[in-house]
Amino acid sequence: MGLFERYLSVWVGLAILVGMLLGFLVPEVFSLVATFEYAHVNLVVGALIWLMIYPMMVQIDFSSIKDVGKKPKGLALTLIINWLIKPFTMAFLGWLFFKVLFVGWVDPQSASEYIAGMILLGVAPCTAMVFVWSQLTKGDANYTLVQVSINDIIMVFAFAPIAGFLLGASDITVPWDTLLFSVVLYVLVPLIAGIVTRKRLDKGDDHSKLKSFLSTMKPWSIVGLLSTVVLLFGFQSNTILDQPQTILLIAIPLLIQTYGIFALAYWLAKKMKLPHDVAAPASMIGSSNFFELAVAVAISLFGLHSGAALATVVGVLVEVPVMLSLVWFANRTRRYFP
Repeated sequence: MGLFERYLSVWVGLAILVGMLLGFLVPEVFSLVATFEYAHVNLVVGALIWLMIYPMMVQIDFSSIKDVGKKPKGLALTLIINWLIKPFTMAFLGWLFFKVLFVGWVDPQSASEYIAGMILLGVAPCTAMVFVWSQLTKGDANYTLVQVSINDIIMVFAFAPIAGFLLGASDITVPWDTLLFSVVLYVLVPLIAGIVTRKRLDKGDDHSKLKSFLSTMKPWSIVGLLSTVVLLFGFQSNTILDQPQTILLIAIPLLIQTYGIFALAYWLAKKMKLPHDVAAPASMIGSSNFFELAVAVAISLFGLHSGAALATVVGVLVEVPVMLSLVWFANRTRRYFP
């Protein structure tokens, strides 16, 4: 784990503070940024998020899909958790907390937007950081690559229908044209660009040019993430200063979702008698989120100032410490698996 990944929550926390401070001191700058918009997509934020997503797609070797049949039970577990369980439990927890338990503390409009942000997180399984979690649990790296590759292909086709269904079921108006455009812009196009880039850089199959390119892009990917956080919290600064408990209220159901999904996936993996080097990464993929995609779509659908965008960024804040605790647990319980 590099310095950035290890202390991601620290950097995100600092970016939050910087964003809120700038939003309070120079709100006119953020108002100017908000005007750079085309087809409901903020061009500045869109460029920053592309900086995050594109390198992730380059590092995935989609040719690994040919190995899909080698350990089908582990892949089946990942797909069931990611696409048949996780989105629906996230939507339920969002409804339970913001429409029932927290109803006296959050106004109805904000509650709906927080639920929307949670749903977008729930429909976006992890793409990049899961390689770190797999490595830390001594997971099967090749099999993790297969799982991530299959999930990314499915995401192209399943993200919009599932997100649209759950948003509609939560009484949230779904702008389908914007949702579909977001999937094309932030999933399909980066995926194709990543495949083409990898193929051109890795012609000799020695990975040297590919590794050099990814190491060059990594700092820019970090800049994209932290700059996006600064912008989002700059736009949200007045809301957060007026309601500081908002971050905590959003974090509670996200924490329950993450630990709950991991517990279910890990228990199922044990019942299926999966080896630990498959069980741990499979459970990690289901527990963590492709928060970069969720942030981008939330902004496109609901706007930079929305509660949906805020909820997705809170997902960034809580993910790393939570996932590191699950890595610790998985390593401590390795002896219970084949």
